[in-house]
Amino acid sequence: MKLYHGSLEIVERPVIRVPNRTLDYGNGFYTTTSESQATAWVLRKTNRLSSIGHVNIYELHDELLSGLNILSFDEPSEEWLDFVMNNRTNVDFTHDYDIVKGPVANDRAYAAFALYESGFINKTELIKELKAYELVDQYLFHTERSLKALSFIDAKEIQL
Repeated sequence: MKLYHGSLEIVERPVIRVPNRTLDYGNGFYTTTSESQATAWVLRKTNRLSSIGHVNIYELHDELLSGLNILSFDEPSEEWLDFVMNNRTNVDFTHDYDIVKGPVANDRAYAAFALYESGFINKTELIKELKAYELVDQYLFHTERSLKALSFIDAKEIQL
């Protein structure tokens, strides 16, 4: 399976990164099966920081996933929401999954999350709202072990 990672640079050797902000699934290396999602991320970053970025393309080797601790969410659910909220709001939250895969909240979904975090809608209403959106996926590679299942194929240059 091909996975994509949007970046301002070519990333031939992915590494586990500790971001300067909280993310849905925690620290690590994020990818998606959606080339358009990775391209959109690059275009958002190129507007502020650079006029050129890259969509990095990787092959995920299923045969190397054996023995890895993988958490998978098919769609927004209460378990998924609790996991995302723990990662976003609890600085002491950690998990021991090698890979986490599931929905990524797009810009429209972030507005719904803000309503939930502010107490304007409850968990059930948020999940119902998110299920109405067409959400793309994200794969978090959380450990060095998990990165061994990825191999770099190519990088497409994206310019403004």
